[in-house]
Amino acid sequence: MKKLLFSIHDVTPRHFDRLMRIDDILSRAGIGTAYAMLVVPDFWKEWPLDRHDAFRRWLRGKADEGVEMILHGYHHLDDTRPEGMAAKAKARWLTKNEGEFLSLDREAARNLLQKGRVMLEDALGRPVTGFVAPAWLYSPATLEALAEFGFERAEDHWHVWSPKDGCRLLTSPVVSYASRSPGRIRASLAWSHLAGRALGPLSTVRLALHPHDLDVASLEAEFKRVLHRWLAARRPIRYRELPVRSPAVAP
Repeated sequence: MKKLLFSIHDVTPRHFDRLMRIDDILSRAGIGTAYAMLVVPDFWKEWPLDRHDAFRRWLRGKADEGVEMILHGYHHLDDTRPEGMAAKAKARWLTKNEGEFLSLDREAARNLLQKGRVMLEDALGRPVTGFVAPAWLYSPATLEALAEFGFERAEDHWHVWSPKDGCRLLTSPVVSYASRSPGRIRASLAWSHLAGRALGPLSTVRLALHPHDLDVASLEAEFKRVLHRWLAARRPIRYRELPVRSPAVAP
């Protein structure tokens, strides 16, 4: 049977109400616990996990039920100035000052990875082996640090890979949504409709949701449509269930 890899981004106490709404949507859709939560340890430097006990208990409960927990940056905020045309273009068009790991050197990346992993593992009471950078943007030094720390799963817009083993696990573009402008909303809706048809032949497809997507009625409706359509024909899986397919590393 074909598969669906679904993830919730920007999991933080700041979005607790929205996350509860998403939890209800997933429950009604019947996805069970076969999905991932991408958790930000200290969102925007204002929402540290260790100061929100109710959220920590909820998060640990979800992990105990089988939801996969993945480290998603540390602050989800880019304090650097990207250098080079490619990095500047990515910072401008793919995110709004949230490409936290786009321009980091190795020491800075190691520091945030270490602090983030410790805070999230303390909240969950279990090891954390996966990492996804905010906006799916990585500096070369961040990729090196991920391998050094032995992270087993990471992803960008096009691939899922194992930094630890240097193996590609999946090639599939992610279907996600952007809500911060009318133009991005229209583009998200267009991509979602196109992807629903174009990605059909793939054995595994990826779908991602951000809490603020629920602030736009058309995005919420489109997400629900795609989720139900794919769940009708695909089995939901977690990142740790992906088999090794190629010795090539991505990106």
